[in-house]
Amino acid sequence: MVSAGMPESVPRPLQSRPSAVPLTGTVAVPGDKSISHRALLFAALAVGESRISGLLEGEDVLRTAAALRALGAEVEREAEGNWRVWGCGVGGLAEPADVLDMGNSGTAARLLAGILAAQPFLSVLTGDASLRRRPMARVTEPLSASGARFWSRSGGRLPLAIQGASEPMALDCRLAVPSAQVKSALLLCGLHARGTTFVEEPVPTRDHSENLLRHFGATIAVEPAGGGRRIALAGQPELRAADVRVPGDPSSAAFPLVAALLVAGSRVRVSSVGLNPLRTGLFATLREMGASLAVENERQEAGEPVGDLVAEAGPLRGVTVPAERAPSMIDEYPILAVAAACARGTTRMLGLGELRVKESDRLAATAALLKANGVKVAIDGDALVVEGAGRPPGGGMVATHMDHRLAMSALVLGLAAKAPVTVDESRFIDTSFPGFAALLNRLCPPAGAIAAP
Repeated sequence: MVSAGMPESVPRPLQSRPSAVPLTGTVAVPGDKSISHRALLFAALAVGESRISGLLEGEDVLRTAAALRALGAEVEREAEGNWRVWGCGVGGLAEPADVLDMGNSGTAARLLAGILAAQPFLSVLTGDASLRRRPMARVTEPLSASGARFWSRSGGRLPLAIQGASEPMALDCRLAVPSAQVKSALLLCGLHARGTTFVEEPVPTRDHSENLLRHFGATIAVEPAGGGRRIALAGQPELRAADVRVPGDPSSAAFPLVAALLVAGSRVRVSSVGLNPLRTGLFATLREMGASLAVENERQEAGEPVGDLVAEAGPLRGVTVPAERAPSMIDEYPILAVAAACARGTTRMLGLGELRVKESDRLAATAALLKANGVKVAIDGDALVVEGAGRPPGGGMVATHMDHRLAMSALVLGLAAKAPVTVDESRFIDTSFPGFAALLNRLCPPAGAIAAP
């Protein structure tokens, strides 16, 4: 999203300065992006009117809403965070009149591919320059077993043309790589098939799709399978409309929480955060590093655990993060790397191959972020090794590669470093965290610490 009057080609750098005061206060972060996408998608496949509150209104989720309108669902914004969806029912979507542009959202593109693979018409997905570099074959190859056909650029990249199957077949797939996006795409396709679709994942990944499928009335069973899970979904149900309250995104909560842990004297509460155990690997890791991170006011909302998180500043120590934890914190490694840079000792983060196919090569870009600010860091195969020495030098310019999580992580580093940290571009932060800089500035008044350089 671009400020009024600003041409899209003009960069909008931001700089964060070492905070002169502790961070204090209570804030709420935007709604969970993963749940927001899925709430819209399942509501569009249900019969009747669903109401969604707390929806993330970042650019990524707005792209999903626009695509669903183009496919025939009624999707309306009633007030900030409050949306109404009148669904078409499973199998009731219509052929779009134009290409569906998913912007920077890999989640939207991959999940929609699952739905479109089961529709009896031709559709085309595209996205921005960053999304067009990301692989789609991991979704399209297993979806081809449904009877759908796909055409893409070399390497399985967008734009992607999809000829959906007129009578999609039920799937029985074992994922080669743990991915909640691929799993969800297969389940969304399986909703439209006769019979039962089975998806087996080698390790458990975030289960928001499974929770929302139950919430909307699907018949779904999940059983342990080796170290992972096997999911069985009955096809062609009539999903019933249901209301959804979207909790705060734990991936977004990570930024003010880590900032509070790193700036001396800080104490910050982030309210109503989703605490799904398949999403809280970062919080477990921070506690292992010695962080004061408490959960208060725990409760359940729409099948998801929710609570308030309270972080207090204190010393951190280096740890080894096991590879099997990666699916529960795959989006949080850049901000964990910032925490590791401010810790004492070596932190080894293992099993990060998936980071190479995010909005950027997030593994290489995270290492570059730290190096630019005087932190000793190395990539060892699929591991990131950070040598923490307390307060890092800072002073660097960070190339963000259109990756919102890199940009936000760098800006948090600037609050705790000895010298300001600058990011080369910031407009795309709004894809997942509208108002990010303003929120952090409210925590460190009177002047704030993040502004244009």
